[in-house]
Order: sequence, then structure tokens, then C-alpha cells
Amino acid sequence: MPVLFLLAAMANGLAASPVLAQSAAADGQKLAFDRGKGNCLTCHVIKGGDLPGTIGPELKDIQAKYPDRNELVAILFDETRRNPQTMMPPFGRNRILTEQEISAIVDFLQTL
Repeated sequence: MPVLFLLAAMANGLAASPVLAQSAAADGQKLAFDRGKGNCLTCHVIKGGDLPGTIGPELKDIQAKYPDRNELVAILFDETRRNPQTMMPPFGRNRILTEQEISAIVDFLQTL
């Protein structure tokens, strides 16, 4: 009986995964567009965003440009490690965003 319960729980978790991913991406979009938190629109054009900046590149085709999710996480955490001349704030290093918030923004960016 416990094995059946475990299998049912795993199946339910797998069935809910797309919903959870959509929720995380929606949370990430809110953070990315939030002028007091992610503030991505200050520098980037993002589909659906109002009053975007043009300092950084337009954020589109992200999945193709960055197939490795960890690379996006690293960029948001501290792009200065990869590019010391960047103007992008080190959101994770400076504790502007938590690891969970960075993960949600990456989920959103991967939908662009």
C-alpha cells in the first residue's frame, strides 16, 4: 500500500509540474517588471513591458541564447564574474533578489 501511495503522489506531482512552472514564470515576470525589485525594464526591452530602457539587449529568444539555465542564474546573481565591465547589477551578490526570486525570473526569461 505505501508503494502505491508513493507512486500516486509522484504522478500527481508530475501532473502539476506545468502548472507550477507557469506559476513560477508568472511570479518571475512580476519580479522582472517590478521597478522596485528586479527592475529589468529599466535597461531591457521585454515583450509586454511598459517604458523599457535600451541600455541592455532586448530580452527575447532567451532559451535559444542560453540553453543552460545555470548560465542565466549566474548572470542574474553576479554578471561581473563573467564580464567585469558590465553595467548589470549583481542582484544576488548584493541581495537585491533572493535565490528563489532569481529562479523565478529565469523561469520567466526562458519563456521569452
